[in-house]
Amino acid sequence: MMSSEHLTCGWLQQLLVILVKLCLTFAGPLRPLNGTECTAKSPASYILVFTGHWSPQAFPKQYPLFRPPAQWSKLIAVSHNRHFQLWEEGAPASAGVQNFAELGVTVELMKEAKEARRKRMVGAMYRTAGIPNGIGHSSTEMLMQPRSSLLSLMVKMIPSPDWFVGVNSINLCEGNQWKQEVTIDLQPYDAGTDSGFTFSSPNFPTSPQENITKITSQMPNHPANSFYYPRLKELPPIASIKITRQSRSPERQTQMSNHILPNSISPQRFSATPLDCEVSLWSSWGLCLGPCSRGGVRHRTRYILLRPANAGTPCPELEEQAECVPYSCMKLQ
Repeated sequence: MMSSEHLTCGWLQQLLVILVKLCLTFAGPLRPLNGTECTAKSPASYILVFTGHWSPQAFPKQYPLFRPPAQWSKLIAVSHNRHFQLWEEGAPASAGVQNFAELGVTVELMKEAKEARRKRMVGAMYRTAGIPNGIGHSSTEMLMQPRSSLLSLMVKMIPSPDWFVGVNSINLCEGNQWKQEVTIDLQPYDAGTDSGFTFSSPNFPTSPQENITKITSQMPNHPANSFYYPRLKELPPIASIKITRQSRSPERQTQMSNHILPNSISPQRFSATPLDCEVSLWSSWGLCLGPCSRGGVRHRTRYILLRPANAGTPCPELEEQAECVPYSCMKLQ
């Protein structure tokens, strides 16, 4: 017969093993400290304001005017630690990021964030309502904890194949101090899951899937691309975020609507982007009516693909004529 002491010792050993396994499961992969850990003593309250600058003056090429007009989806933001990434340039998009970038659907993205929160890699999730125009504001209030001082967010461009704007893992804490204000200009990104070139391209899945890449004025290097502006070194900001720390204490804060904006917020003004005229190739030469030896004239035409805007290069001549040659004559009966 085993003594009660031996039974108690064995039971405690099994319980200790279970507790260790649980700790390892929730802790996530261990990584060496890199000096960027937040050591602030208390949480901090912030207001996040997203501003869209997507206007026909700044982005005149193929600017969406209807079905649907230019607009922004709801904003999805996640506070987290260094073990989690919502998205990353140069890496493939997750299933949640793909669904959000292509369709604006947040279910899978929220599921991924909730699973990471269960493992204590994510602190909180925030969202704002969508913006029905290319220019506008949305906002939400956030409570950042020292253990989850990094912030990542995404907003889908509507319409678009799989394009979005966002930030990846910005740290709102420096050492033991919370930052007072952070402002970031945003550029468009391609999720790498749809090969459409224009805002209104039909669904064209990318196979195999590519990595997330930044869209620039010359990449993708194709004239059909909606962001192709070869005269520009870089695109103007299509959106921006401003994150401002609130002075009131977290214990006294009250929930704010995601439409309430500070009085200091005003739309930024950017210079108009010049858009050069684009024309088709010449048609074939037409037949001549008249004498071939002298006086006969033949014509060819081309048409406008893209009208100029904002002092861009004007369109060239759309019709051209030349003297007839014998093989292109048509004699009148």
